[in-house]
Amino acid sequence: MGYNPIAYDNMVNGHPWAVQWGPLEVGDICDRVCLDAVLNKYQPEAVVHFAAFAYVGESVQHPAKYYRNNVMGSLTLLEAMVDHGIDKIVFSSTCATYGMPEIMPIVESTVQCPVNPYGYTKLAVEGMLKNFATAYGISSTCLRYFNAAGADPDTLVGEDHNSETHLIPLVLDAAIGRRDSITVFGDDYPTPDGSCIRDYIHVADLAEAHLLALQKLEQGSGFNVFNLGNGKGFSVFDVVKVAQQVTGREIKVKLGPRREGDPAQLVADATKACRYLGWKPELHQLETIIETAWRWTLKQASTEIINHDAD
Repeated sequence: MGYNPIAYDNMVNGHPWAVQWGPLEVGDICDRVCLDAVLNKYQPEAVVHFAAFAYVGESVQHPAKYYRNNVMGSLTLLEAMVDHGIDKIVFSSTCATYGMPEIMPIVESTVQCPVNPYGYTKLAVEGMLKNFATAYGISSTCLRYFNAAGADPDTLVGEDHNSETHLIPLVLDAAIGRRDSITVFGDDYPTPDGSCIRDYIHVADLAEAHLLALQKLEQGSGFNVFNLGNGKGFSVFDVVKVAQQVTGREIKVKLGPRREGDPAQLVADATKACRYLGWKPELHQLETIIETAWRWTLKQASTEIINHDAD
């Protein structure tokens, strides 16, 4: 789209091979000296802020880690933006700020009541951005993701987490034999098949929304929030069933107890993003999302075999 993206990452969870469209600068979001050096070097027009720890379970066990990085790091970044005259930011937020809402689908005005430290840290940064818009004139857009999934259709990049907690990669790991089975946590929720229902959005559609949000910020000012989801929910058992159809392989399922804090349903109403940003999800079918993720999984497995043979 004509932008030159400079990736700034401490590489704690990142991969150098995933930075393919611009330079990589290794640094921590809490390191003001390093941030200043990079901002002086490139003099960017805007920031797209993804730098956060994002494991819900880990946030419950280690909340200090999450508040220090996600909240204090964001404050350090925003202060640096003010001092360097950068007045536009797109922020990676989350549906976790809503907690466990009872009414579906979820709209942006739904009460935000997080149930874990991760959600609280994202909500805190949303509040910070609203305040910075008023006080310092920083225009910001918060994009509340639902369940990001899938892989780049050309398999240039895809999910590679250590450890993996996302459902679709775990299901596909079971399909390819990296794990024996997939565990379904709870089959007694008030849903049609008893398992949790989530709204899955393809990562390519997610990326497109960020570009549109950035372009909109170039035209106007202020603070805004948008849900990013497809508006349709699929259960855990739905995902397993479709994954078996896509892969042509059996996927063994084990039942486990409910996980504390897991809402029965999370489904987005993304009407606002569609109307205001002109955004329309193109890869919204669950089969398409899983198919792109499966091709990425097969590519990873092929690379693993080649590397093993080379060793």
